[in-house]
Amino acid sequence: MFPYLVDPNTGVEMYESQDIVRYLFENYGAGRQPLLLALPILRDLTSVLAGLPRAGYGSHYRSARAPEQPLELYSFEASPFCRLVRECLCTLELPYRLHNVAKGSVGREEFVKRSGHMMVPYLVDPNTSTAMFESGEIVRYLESTYLQRPLAA
Repeated sequence: MFPYLVDPNTGVEMYESQDIVRYLFENYGAGRQPLLLALPILRDLTSVLAGLPRAGYGSHYRSARAPEQPLELYSFEASPFCRLVRECLCTLELPYRLHNVAKGSVGREEFVKRSGHMMVPYLVDPNTSTAMFESGEIVRYLESTYLQRPLAA
């Protein structure tokens, strides 16, 4: 069953998206869920609608070689361009650390200092000393660097 949350800070492990969202807001957020996330029908409908144009993408594994060190992705959830990169990372099962740089996030200012301006997605690959913007270029980079293609006969 998915999603499945493991919180190493508290030892909590759980299924069910609604329970996970509630837990995260109670333990790490403002305490109460925003209305959009608290109403199951509205939450589920908006989630399905957001994913409809990409239906089927990201649902099958593509053989990839694992990097020695996890990649880093600077992103925020509402960006459709960031979604494309997260989809590729997940499809290739590449380990990565997600840095949220949405408006008001604590890491946004540091990200702008690091990257030079506020633009996402931004991928950092410590394995190849690569750092780049632009979702299409990032996806091409991930596929050319990590995707394992079948050997020609």
